Amino acid sequence: MNIRALVVDDERPARQELCFQLERLDDVEIVGQAKNGVEALALIAELSPNLVLLDIQMPGRTGFEVARELLAQNIDTRVVFVTAYDQYAIEAFEVNAVDYLLKPVEPTRLGQTVERVRHQLTSERGATSELKRLFEYVTKQQTRRDQLAIKVGKSFQLIPSSDIIYVSLANDIITVVTSGLIGTSNYRTLDELQSTLDPEVFWRVHRSHLVNIKKVKEIVPWFSRNYILKMQDLKGTEIPVSRAQTKKLRDHLNL
Repeated sequence: MNIRALVVDDERPARQELCFQLERLDDVEIVGQAKNGVEALALIAELSPNLVLLDIQMPGRTGFEVARELLAQNIDTRVVFVTAYDQYAIEAFEVNAVDYLLKPVEPTRLGQTVERVRHQLTSERGATSELKRLFEYVTKQQTRRDQLAIKVGKSFQLIPSSDIIYVSLANDIITVVTSGLIGTSNYRTLDELQSTLDPEVFWRVHRSHLVNIKKVKEIVPWFSRNYILKMQDLKGTEIPVSRAQTKKLRDHLNL
């Protein structure tokens, strides 16, 4: 069966690489490309692809918002998420009808996904029912706040969120620090990572720092009535509190 694919990603090199790989597969026609969610929905309505390869984190409308819209409109197309996103959700996709590919996409893995989609297209099951089941499962996974996957060396480790001491952003790399591990996260921004954590415990005290307020060892007064937080990691890392967050800190700790 011929597969008509639409590739959606806000990064042009990522779209081009995925299209290159798809073109090497039999009976796959790339009917279009979109750089954001709004454009994707318009092209889906116009071109009626039976497969949409969809990035999750995009400006404007996210991949999940596009998926919600497809469900709401009862559009019968298969959705495969292609993204560098939270690692512990991957297994959830593996047991569902639609798939999840982690960037950088391996050609062999993409081929397996296309064959899975091809099999579903020849079956009697509707795409919207499968997408709804997947979406509900993944949404549940995303709202979990008890675990986080971090990359340590070449492997990923699941850590309890309560073990996190602080998270920092430097040179577009998100570093997660616990008492025993230092690793990196696949989240693109601190905002994305923060949204999965308990807001009562994890505070964005600075644009580049997210701290576990329960893991603060010492609060040191700084100039202009601001503060520096000394954390409970082995290095006793010092993290500045922005002026905007100082009042919240004072109120919370009765300083």
